[in-house]
Amino acid sequence: MTSYAVFLRGINVGGINIKMADLKDALAGYPFSKVKTLLASGNVVLQSGLGAADVKGQFEKCLREAFGYDAWVVVLTPSRIAELVEACPYPADDPSTHAYITLASDSAMLDELVDAAQAVGSVEKVRLGPEALAWLAPAGGTLESPVSKVSAKARYKATTTTRNLRTLIKVRDAAAAS
Repeated sequence: MTSYAVFLRGINVGGINIKMADLKDALAGYPFSKVKTLLASGNVVLQSGLGAADVKGQFEKCLREAFGYDAWVVVLTPSRIAELVEACPYPADDPSTHAYITLASDSAMLDELVDAAQAVGSVEKVRLGPEALAWLAPAGGTLESPVSKVSAKARYKATTTTRNLRTLIKVRDAAAAS
């Protein structure tokens, strides 16, 4: 069995409301074990005998069937999450800025997002790997950040999701404990 962290895109915002207990119940019929939900923003730690691509496919199928919406997730191993957290050059707790990591299931789409965000405006950012971009937003200005504005476009919904660095640290710690 392999441990995975699954990051859902777009739940509990924009009218798609899923209680984490309901999500956990829905996943019971799929080839996952030791399922643990974290926070209300769609973070799940689980184990499966499937590879990451098949976990993604099964998880998205579950969301579509159980909750009736086009669902997209990014699946990473706990060790990869730990590497991304460690590589992030920004502080998790700074009162003047918020550190985010945008995760992608398609590196070409993340490349495109980075280019499009740069065209919208300047933002401090660092590519952490083919599937991750770390970036800063001023406190209170996250939604106005170029990365936030661009990643909200429909084009990126199927392949990207963003988490605050503090959330990724919580997921990393929960995945390490399972």
